[in-house]
Amino acid sequence: MSANIELVALTGIPLVKAGDDLSALICAAIKADAIVPRKGDVFVIAQKIVSKAENRFVDLRSVVPSSKALDLAREVDKDPRLVEVILAEAHAVLRARRGVLIVVDRRGFIVANAGVDQSNTAPGEQTALLLPEDCDASAQHIRDNLMRSFHADVAVIINDSFGRSWRRGTVGVALGAAGLPALRDLRGKADLFGRLLQTTEIGFADEIAAAASLLMGQAAEARPVVLVRGLTWAEPVAPASVLIRPAHEDLFR
Repeated sequence: MSANIELVALTGIPLVKAGDDLSALICAAIKADAIVPRKGDVFVIAQKIVSKAENRFVDLRSVVPSSKALDLAREVDKDPRLVEVILAEAHAVLRARRGVLIVVDRRGFIVANAGVDQSNTAPGEQTALLLPEDCDASAQHIRDNLMRSFHADVAVIINDSFGRSWRRGTVGVALGAAGLPALRDLRGKADLFGRLLQTTEIGFADEIAAAASLLMGQAAEARPVVLVRGLTWAEPVAPASVLIRPAHEDLFR
């Protein structure tokens, strides 16, 4: 890997609406910024604009809460309609207390509110925004379009902010990835002193997502696409789904 890694936030990405051609918007921003994509470039894209383009909106006015949602909403002090949407996206509820609802979503993510979000939606709208149906597939679709437009072997990561057990603060993580090894297995490689690594696996896509989040920001920065340049890898390509720890390996669940 290069000793120098460059991160560049694309400018001119407009507010994304349902049905927008997100790949075309990103291509236009790349050209406007006079960027020439190269092999190994990684484009990190905020989950919200992917979800918006894929019309993953739910109108809360159309949601009728179930009795389970009503009971849970009282426990966590949330809108029962929002809780109903969260339960529809969840495989299991892990923790519930006032203001907090942690679930295993149907993609396998352990995340607050199943990733259902109301931030950065228009004021006054009674809408919630869901995660993409298949984050790896969304990343692959955008990658295919970028490669077709620029004839360069680039990679794509779909990034979102997750909280972490045992630590405060959110960090960027890779929900979807295409064109790179989301997980790098270093087991069997030697350290500086020749000892073979026994358990080391690197969440490569997560590390890239976290770095890009420094430029993306979390509020009104409006920088939803970041180019990361200077990375190299030798491992086979693998999607972000390989980062999800199977339940039988989870010592804390």
